[in-house]
Amino acid sequence: MTTKVAVVTASDSGIGKQCALQLARKGFTLGVTWHSDEQGARQTVQELNSLGCQAQAIQLDLSHLPQGAQALDTLIQRLGRIDVLVNNAGRMTKSSVLDVTLDDWRETFCVDVEGALLCSQIAARHMIKQGEGGRIINITSVHEHTPLPQASAYTAAKHALGGLTKSLALELVDHNILVNAVAPGAIATAMNNLKDDDVQPGSLPNVPMARPGKTEEIAGLVAWLCSDDASYVTGQSMIVDGGFMLVNPQYLSQKQG
Repeated sequence: MTTKVAVVTASDSGIGKQCALQLARKGFTLGVTWHSDEQGARQTVQELNSLGCQAQAIQLDLSHLPQGAQALDTLIQRLGRIDVLVNNAGRMTKSSVLDVTLDDWRETFCVDVEGALLCSQIAARHMIKQGEGGRIINITSVHEHTPLPQASAYTAAKHALGGLTKSLALELVDHNILVNAVAPGAIATAMNNLKDDDVQPGSLPNVPMARPGKTEEIAGLVAWLCSDDASYVTGQSMIVDGGFMLVNPQYLSQKQG
């Protein structure tokens, strides 16, 4: 029986790393990518190996396209195949609509949207050639669905990635390639200056569940979407946000501040 292969971009830390670990526990061989944190990627590979998982890492620079995305093709060839791609790499930038520069806007779209497109194309072509279907999971954000104040480029890019998810799902379904998005809310990651150990009840009172999410709570859904149990799910954006979307407190907080 062929061991399935998953590639998780930006799996040197945070959500990406936890996705890699959970997929390893499901029996996948893993491809790890990193942009600037090579040591973090090496640590991820070591932890994967400790689980008995074969893993390889490569630098993937989606800020320089199309050349930067070719590293994914190199990684797939080294691994021998690909059955799952998790597009987790992203760029966060904050600037108002009136202040955002065109360069900043383009750099955000380059990584968050165009990078995901090129990686999905590369992976899908391999999956089609293999003839056994596959899964593509795009990590978006609750801000795929509701604006993040003072972050117009990021909001627009995440909305665009949600639209790309739907187009990929429709166009690849005949090849049994299922494409979905996972849209996290406030998660305990380095970007938020939090670790999973910092998640405490009541620490995020504006959200109905009153705490940030753990990276495992995102990775668990990603792993499920890659399983046989999710074989009838495609083109969906699945929100994991502790109820944030029910109230979206950020707009009023900004106004009151």
